[in-house]
Amino acid sequence: MRRTLPPIDLLRAFEACARHLSVSRAAEELHLTQSAVSRQIAALETLLDLQLFRRVRRRLAPTLAGAAYAPEVRAILSRLETATLELMAHGGAGGTLNLSVVPTFGTRWLMPRLPRFRAAHPKIMLNMQNFETRPFQLDFAAEHVHAAIWYGEAPWPGTLGVRLIGEEVLPVCAPQLRADGATCSPADLGNYVLLQNSTRPRAWVDWLAAVGAPEVDGLRGPKFQHMAMIIQAAMVGLGVALAPRLLVAEELAAARLVVLCDRPVRPTQAYFLIYPEETQDLPALRAFRDWLVAETAGADGAIASP
Repeated sequence: MRRTLPPIDLLRAFEACARHLSVSRAAEELHLTQSAVSRQIAALETLLDLQLFRRVRRRLAPTLAGAAYAPEVRAILSRLETATLELMAHGGAGGTLNLSVVPTFGTRWLMPRLPRFRAAHPKIMLNMQNFETRPFQLDFAAEHVHAAIWYGEAPWPGTLGVRLIGEEVLPVCAPQLRADGATCSPADLGNYVLLQNSTRPRAWVDWLAAVGAPEVDGLRGPKFQHMAMIIQAAMVGLGVALAPRLLVAEELAAARLVVLCDRPVRPTQAYFLIYPEETQDLPALRAFRDWLVAETAGADGAIASP
């Protein structure tokens, strides 16, 4: 597919003029003549078929189109410069990897293990942001990320990826809610407050069906957006959480949470590392992917120490 990409010299001239609102000052910064900068702006306007500036009292004033275009071009040039400097600094062996991660998995499973990745790849800078739940698929380019760790059935069309680890989910609660100290049957969960995950609205329904208790209403109970909130709510006694064992291993070991109903179920969904095809050969991504595959080998949903 042919891309509509203006020459970078035209974009640099436009960005400098938009920032200084002066052709002469832009020319000084770019070490060009004023006429050369003016020709570059005219060439960009011809390419776009839009006027980007107006002359107001011997100064430039951006048009609506120019004002909208300027911050986008500035951000792109800045990212390109940063990527180039990082590549030059590390000789192609390191660089930066921008990663979007499901929040609770990132803080509870991934973060404790990242020192090992840093020790193995000290030249790679790993930047992380939350992979917030959306009604649409992640736009890697718009969010400026190279890859994402996502929970679902499989990578969606147009992406590549590798399955990392599945989950084993089971009901857990604060010790004081399990009054007699014994685990209960699935049918007994109708007597408890079920903490709901708004990003997995049918989690309780599916679990109850899998353990033979479909008569229990799995849709009732307060809703929380992130698993971390649900785990915290369970620890303070607000109800019962249907939690992945790998994300509450520390709380179970410390008896801050206990298993209320010992009927683990493995959903068909799993955590995937996904990325667009154009980033698959990025050295930093290849290194991180290989490290993740090694870290998750043989630990599918089980409690594994960091």
